[in-house]
Amino acid sequence: MNDAKRRALFARLRAANPAPRTELSYQSPFELLVAVILSAQATDKSVNKATAALFREANTPAAVLALGIEGLSPFIKSIGLYNSKAKHIIATCQFLLERHAGSVPRSREELESLPGVGRKTANVILNTAFGEATIAVDTHIFRVANRLGLAPGKTVRAVEEKLLKVVAPEFRQEAHHWLILHGRYVCKARNPACPTCHLADLCTYRHKSHAGI
Repeated sequence: MNDAKRRALFARLRAANPAPRTELSYQSPFELLVAVILSAQATDKSVNKATAALFREANTPAAVLALGIEGLSPFIKSIGLYNSKAKHIIATCQFLLERHAGSVPRSREELESLPGVGRKTANVILNTAFGEATIAVDTHIFRVANRLGLAPGKTVRAVEEKLLKVVAPEFRQEAHHWLILHGRYVCKARNPACPTCHLADLCTYRHKSHAGI
């Protein structure tokens, strides 16, 4: 895909959704951090259901830490891998209080030093909470970038680096949200909605009539 097609692609995504945002519910960088940790291998809908009750009870590092693993677990037990996620969240709360005065750090290095936080989660926080033009690559974006021919790569990191290189600055801030929503609702892993996709003429996917790749 050349630069002209990339610009056309993002122009269409912007026209369809001028102000995209995460589907995770949050009111602070800390709430977003907890939600993103919980979202691994879980739907945003299930995370929002759990955090709605949790954040009414505790929505600061100190308050969540006071719950402890035993107090936190009942709030998130409907989410997959909740035991390990509870441990990570409690450890992260302690880390934030001890090293960052209870605030979520604004640097990638500091974010990735938090328990349970990897590069993708750090990118989400930097982009969504702090407004940095980063692109967090999850399974949806990895699939979409490869199918469209937008930023082909064999690894998540390779796709991320290529996206940062080829996505024009004017689109980079919102690119993560546009691509993840496109992958979630249109360019799905199974039965992609190719016949009704408004990017179909720009897409290099060879098997548009097939379900999945």
